[in-house]
Amino acid sequence: MTDVLAVTEHRRGELRDVSYEIITAGRQLADETGGDLHLAVISGTVDEFAEKCNREGVDAIHTVSHGEEFNHDVYTQAITQLYDELAPQYVLTPNSVNGLDYAPAIANALDLPVVTDTIDLETDGETLIATREMYGGKVETTNELEGPAVATIRGAEWPAAEGTGDASLEAFDADIDEDSVGSTVNGFEEVGGGDVDISEADVLVSVGRGIEEEENIPLIEELADALDATVSSSRPIVDNGWLPKNRQVGQSGKVVTPDVYIAIGISGAVQHVAGMKGADTIVAINTDPNAPIMDIADYAIHDDLFDVVPALTEEFGG
Repeated sequence: MTDVLAVTEHRRGELRDVSYEIITAGRQLADETGGDLHLAVISGTVDEFAEKCNREGVDAIHTVSHGEEFNHDVYTQAITQLYDELAPQYVLTPNSVNGLDYAPAIANALDLPVVTDTIDLETDGETLIATREMYGGKVETTNELEGPAVATIRGAEWPAAEGTGDASLEAFDADIDEDSVGSTVNGFEEVGGGDVDISEADVLVSVGRGIEEEENIPLIEELADALDATVSSSRPIVDNGWLPKNRQVGQSGKVVTPDVYIAIGISGAVQHVAGMKGADTIVAINTDPNAPIMDIADYAIHDDLFDVVPALTEEFGG
């Protein structure tokens, strides 16, 4: 029987969606190994976060109360000490900016192999089989890791854990060496259009090269206002400088999982689809009925966006 240790993630006082998805991934692995799923909650309002993460499938939650925001050195020390205490077979972290910051450091400190950006995990005896995508999502590869290992999971590939669990809640007294903590978060300052985090939006109105000109972007913004939605885009819009980088959806942008994703004038390249395929409902508006985005859409509107968008704006804004 071997256990799994999964690490949650929060930012600016809020748990990220991947914290609930990593519970599902960890539970699946623990079921295969016959072990328990341990959850690590580090920094911030740990008791509040632990209560929110106490969902079905979690056996134990370990809180480390140290600081308010993510810190590389604190996370690395806390997780390696938890590993020494619990001796899990696998350590799972989000494949996020933060997760990719500390996961390799943990693997190095523990002398374990690490595999990143996984979209599926399963075991075969003592072997971890990790599935990853390559070449812009056109090819899937399997990687076999023998023995204990560290893996980062891509957001939106596992469903969020639900229900109320009965995990034991345990405060872990990590021995943090303050002399080894090389940085501290003193505050946040929004720059370069950073007023919006599209990964947190419930409804996204996303625009692609079909909008033709920058002068037509307000057409999309008016629809977003009518829907109380957030504007996002495909890469060409950002490359043209029509919207800031933080609005870009896709492999080179952000992975989003809104309730509704409205793709307007977006063809649906694999790089873009990889960033939004986890949306609950996808609506596509395109003049090309054979555009790839139409194949994955729940609702496909084969028409000119310059006719459809104003009609939708009038319908929902009236």
